[in-house]
Amino acid sequence: MRANKSARKKIGTMDDKLLKREIFQSAWVVDDVESASYFWTQTLGVGPFLLFDFVDAFSDVLYRGEPGEFRVLLALAQSGQTQIELIQPMSHPSVYRDSVDVGKTGFHHVCAWTSDFEADLMDFESIGCPAAFSAKSGETQFAYFDTRDMIGCMFEIVTRNEEVEELFGRVEEAAINWDGSDPVRKGN
Repeated sequence: MRANKSARKKIGTMDDKLLKREIFQSAWVVDDVESASYFWTQTLGVGPFLLFDFVDAFSDVLYRGEPGEFRVLLALAQSGQTQIELIQPMSHPSVYRDSVDVGKTGFHHVCAWTSDFEADLMDFESIGCPAAFSAKSGETQFAYFDTRDMIGCMFEIVTRNEEVEELFGRVEEAAINWDGSDPVRKGN
């Protein structure tokens, strides 16, 4: 994977480097989020996983610049300082299936906070990575940028606000002193 020279130059000369952020999440696409959650807890010791059903919970959905839909089942767990996200896409086409084919499990993206969503959209576009997908729920906005040619995976940003911090705090709290019991739980 090689970034083109103009993208490398733009990244190297920016005052506020786009990818120089606290990456707090790593995410995988799976075909069955519940089964994958049990695998991660039983085989890898990560957990507990909180399961969420995000079907038609978002607005202003854009996929590759066109109106789209966003329906996913996902599971979140904490492993040290890193949040683990397992995603089962329920809508097609899907930014997740752009990277990971049906029937396969694969690494999809890393995620970092944004304090200025609109500015980040423009900055990523300026290096040749327009948003492959974006959506909104209340005050929360998120977007995926197709940075696979540069870093081998997509890059997500999400607005940092009280709603998201409360949700992610519940995930972190569940992992503190987790004894292996109740490994997969309903999150919503």
